Amino acid sequence: MTEDLMNANEETRQAWNQNAAFWDEHMGEGNDFVNILEWPAIERLLALKPGETVLDAACGNGLTSRRMAALGAQVVAFDFAGDMIAAARQRSSGQSTPIDYRVLDATDEPALLALGTDRFDAALCNMALMDIADIRPLMRALAKLLHPGGRFVFSLMHPCFNGSKLQHIAEMEEDQEGHLVTVYSVKVSQYLTPSVERGEALAYQPSKQLYFFRPLQVLLGAGFEAGLVMDGLEEPAFPPDYPPGRNLLHWNGKFSEIPPVMVARMRRV
Repeated sequence: MTEDLMNANEETRQAWNQNAAFWDEHMGEGNDFVNILEWPAIERLLALKPGETVLDAACGNGLTSRRMAALGAQVVAFDFAGDMIAAARQRSSGQSTPIDYRVLDATDEPALLALGTDRFDAALCNMALMDIADIRPLMRALAKLLHPGGRFVFSLMHPCFNGSKLQHIAEMEEDQEGHLVTVYSVKVSQYLTPSVERGEALAYQPSKQLYFFRPLQVLLGAGFEAGLVMDGLEEPAFPPDYPPGRNLLHWNGKFSEIPPVMVARMRRV
């Protein structure tokens, strides 16, 4: 990595250590984004079978690690924020199937490879690729950590419809019968140029963290360059009847035609 990326990576590590307790308290075992958008698509694309060995990359407080263990998988999970791993271990202390939690940096390719080449049937990175300063080491490592044919599923904020250069808009328009209706949309002013911005994963968290926004050609290109192929994609959105909550322009059923999340599957060939 370049010095700038190394510095960004370290800033991100410090932010997630500072946010670990807050994140664990407020995220716990999941929220609507996890339960309605992310996990159903992840479960379909990952298609875990009991007894399979799976790697949970950038696992945070172990939310998805526990769900995969409950499906009968043997889970190795890592995060580079030690305080997050401490929270994951505490939450998983009563888990019937033990989870192997480790403090490990997703940008450290040699450390990733030390987990064991050709070891894993599957791997998951849930809502974390946009938090990783350089995703190329992880992609290269996965191409060796997975069995031939092994699958890698990842979810993240949809690169096309969710970023710092985006506005949620509500406009009053006339429909075909002359009635006034409110049309909800998103306005995107930047997409192709990768950018790094500070933001909040959860409102009022102690420290802002860096978001690494990448267009699809950069995001998927890192996997393609590593030798992975893509064979699955879902773009979940909230259903039309999903309640808007306090903020009418936040993600809700009004934006049911626009997916805030993308879930994809790649494979080692």
